[in-house]
Amino acid sequence: MLLQFLPQTPWHIQTPLWLPASMVEAPAVPTALTIIFLAQFPIMDAFQELIMGTLSRLQRMKTVACNLCKIPLLLLLLYFFVCSLDILSSAFQLVGGRIAGDIVQENAILSNPVAGLVVGIMVTVLVQSSSTSTSIVVSLVSSGLLDVQSAIPVIMGSNIGTSVTNTFVALMQAGEREEFERAFAGATVHDCFNWLSVLVLLPLEAAIGLLRQISKAMVDTLQLSSGEEAPELLKVLTEPLTKMIIQLDRSVITAIATGDQSVRNKSLVKHWCQTTAMKVNETSWGTHNLSEQTQKCRHLFVDCSLSDLAIGLILLASSLLVLCSCLILLVKLLNSLLKGQVASAINNVVNTEFPYPFTWLAGYLALFVGAGMTFLVQSSSVFTSAITPLIGIGVISIERAYPLTLGSNIGTTTTAILAALASPGDKLAAATQVSLCHFFFNLLGILLWYPIPVTRLPIRMACALGKCTARYRWFAVAYLLLCFVLLPTLVFALSMAGWKVMTGIGVPVIMVIIFVAAVNILQVRRPDCLPLRLRNWDFLPAWMTSLQPLDDLISRLTSWCRQENGKYICSCYHLTIMSTSYFQFQPFLKQCFFV
Repeated sequence: MLLQFLPQTPWHIQTPLWLPASMVEAPAVPTALTIIFLAQFPIMDAFQELIMGTLSRLQRMKTVACNLCKIPLLLLLLYFFVCSLDILSSAFQLVGGRIAGDIVQENAILSNPVAGLVVGIMVTVLVQSSSTSTSIVVSLVSSGLLDVQSAIPVIMGSNIGTSVTNTFVALMQAGEREEFERAFAGATVHDCFNWLSVLVLLPLEAAIGLLRQISKAMVDTLQLSSGEEAPELLKVLTEPLTKMIIQLDRSVITAIATGDQSVRNKSLVKHWCQTTAMKVNETSWGTHNLSEQTQKCRHLFVDCSLSDLAIGLILLASSLLVLCSCLILLVKLLNSLLKGQVASAINNVVNTEFPYPFTWLAGYLALFVGAGMTFLVQSSSVFTSAITPLIGIGVISIERAYPLTLGSNIGTTTTAILAALASPGDKLAAATQVSLCHFFFNLLGILLWYPIPVTRLPIRMACALGKCTARYRWFAVAYLLLCFVLLPTLVFALSMAGWKVMTGIGVPVIMVIIFVAAVNILQVRRPDCLPLRLRNWDFLPAWMTSLQPLDDLISRLTSWCRQENGKYICSCYHLTIMSTSYFQFQPFLKQCFFV
């Protein structure tokens, strides 16, 4: 009787997800069984919601448990990342430590401010540690082999050289263009700040001795007395592992720099960790001090017969492998953890601004955070290298990374000041003055390039470098070679040729750079003030106004073709083509290889 009240046309039943597909797709004609099913459908719908709710809760619990397991793995990778940076520094000291000591030993060279700046850059790049290069300079000043005036440019150079580490770390994110752009900009903002500070403060130091006078007045005012050693915070965690791999006698580099010929043939690898001094009656005229080696060190290379160079190259290759692997895994883990609502929440917290009129306080708070974190890890390279992946994945903005980096510069100088205050009484004043010069260099740089927003040129420069690198990835390697190898070497050669040669070449180059920069600014803001010919650079050859011709040349030079499994594979202009017919490549090859 009920069937006569139902429509006789085929229709589809709204079926729960757990029913077979055949029941979902097939049209149905009302029957008594259908009526019974429809009568019971609200019960089945509630049952479905119960099952789906249980599954969703289980899925959420599984996701939370998986993310909680990732956090210890993240900390473990970060630990190995920091340890690999320490081993990398030791490897560079084994490879280039003696060369660095010999370079610093040339006091006649260091009397030239420009040469001293380049020496500071090259020594820090060689030993991968601004603390080591600064300690060498402090030892030279304390022993009277170098005056404070000549030491200040070397300190400035060490500040520049220490930023090469996080720039190298940014290269590991070259796989994704957007991440690479942000990471490279975040890494090079440190370089831009240091170079701009040097361009302003080095001429002032050479002309009036600004940093030397400020630091001397501070030392004369303070009642200095030798204190305790600088606290070791992060090294307490990393040294148990790094000491099992390699231990170095860093005093050898300092002794070479101070001209001690007795350590010329001594290995940097530490073999004896504890010695006992004793007096021996050599003749009736007096006694002679001897040291007895009582405890042998325990690390992988303690009984190794390889040279320092060979050990350094082995450690360099292995530490770079661990560094790159940890960095790649860190980026992948961070991308999996910091996504969706978690990423937006962290982004809002890190990059938040205080309400008006206290919006300016957020940047200074980040500056203090950077200084405090660097003081804890006792290395600006470790801190800036650790935040570079976070900048790449977008958790930290370049505007927030800038004050963090500036604070890192301040934090690394406080560690040097504490180390200087632990010097003996006869070396205390000189060591403290040099470390204060380092502090005031960074402080004056912050006053120049941070308080007023319009003066934050390093951010704009770094963003431009990031965009250029994202488009032309080879530019990152060219930038590293140019800023840390080729340009310092060229400036060093010009400074050694004499001030007349350097002035004759340097002044025209600087004037051309200033002219081009001024014209570029006017082309964007006030083109009507320029002659018609200078309103654009179209009259110049393409290679003078764009990197595209050079990119085309590099693409052609790096193009390749090979045959694999009966197929031809060719790559050119960042494209890879695969085909079974070689003749299909003729237009492609004609463009790449001019055939």
